[in-house]
Amino acid sequence: MENKFFTLLLILLYSSLFASNDILTAYRLNGIQAIEQKLDKDLTNISYWREFLKDKDTKFGYIESYTNVLLCDKEKSELFIYMKDNNNSYQLRQEYNAFTGKRKGDKIKEGDLKTPIGVYDIVKKISKVDSFYGPMAFVTSYPNLYDKYRGKTGKGIWIHGLPTNQKRDAFTKGCIAINNKSIESLNKNIDIKKTVLIIKEDTNSSNTPSKETLAHLLSELYAWRYAWIYNNIDDYLHFYSQEFRRHDGMNFKDFKKYKTRVFKKNENKTIIFTKINILAYPNGKNLYKITFYEKYKSDSFSFNGEKVLIVKLQNNKLHIITER
Repeated sequence: MENKFFTLLLILLYSSLFASNDILTAYRLNGIQAIEQKLDKDLTNISYWREFLKDKDTKFGYIESYTNVLLCDKEKSELFIYMKDNNNSYQLRQEYNAFTGKRKGDKIKEGDLKTPIGVYDIVKKISKVDSFYGPMAFVTSYPNLYDKYRGKTGKGIWIHGLPTNQKRDAFTKGCIAINNKSIESLNKNIDIKKTVLIIKEDTNSSNTPSKETLAHLLSELYAWRYAWIYNNIDDYLHFYSQEFRRHDGMNFKDFKKYKTRVFKKNENKTIIFTKINILAYPNGKNLYKITFYEKYKSDSFSFNGEKVLIVKLQNNKLHIITER
């Protein structure tokens, strides 16, 4: 009853804002489901997202759930901390000198002495480490979904301090190292659950997608959701690249067969996206990492958890290359 009341309230609010008697007529003739479909369709409209993004700080992309952005510039050997202020804008708060891998370029395999290039989470803090790593270390999510898609190997990429009792070289085996006062400052300034790490190497390349690009990505994301909710298998699969490979190794051909069987059930679905983040992937032309919290419920299955997509935007169309 409470959900129905909320939906009716939403309908009245929507119709009053947009002065549309068609909405009330559709509800009168066909019930709440017709209105929900109208609202779901409107979320695919790029004009909505252009207006929505107009006053948003999008210097790193579209971000709903991160309050801190760590940007490591390997070329400059620096680590920057950006923090969200009361106006929801990201401001540079700290800048640290940083050691990175001995060799330039993106990490490909274990032991190549390269620091990876990409977008990572901080998965945990280690308070007790060998003195070589200073007072503490932050563990990154390398290898992430896209790294695994590309067949990259290796592990144990940390942000850590400097040796307390021994000397060290002016580079690492692939980690990011900052001095011990800096690592303690970092510890005080970030909540690791609300922090994203961007590692890039080309200083001249911008990691800032335009608002127009973000509007296209968001409208396409919700067009994908619309096809999913309303069981349009052809439109749904159109969002997937032929080179798609799921996190578990399922290729596009097998994924298509699997999803076709699921869609044939023609089940009613509720799909809600929150905590959406869209970040441009460093050194990847038109490549983006999209994460969100998904609430999914159908007649036979339910899921609540984080979803990750790696996508390309080509001719303003979304192409999913891997997902988890």
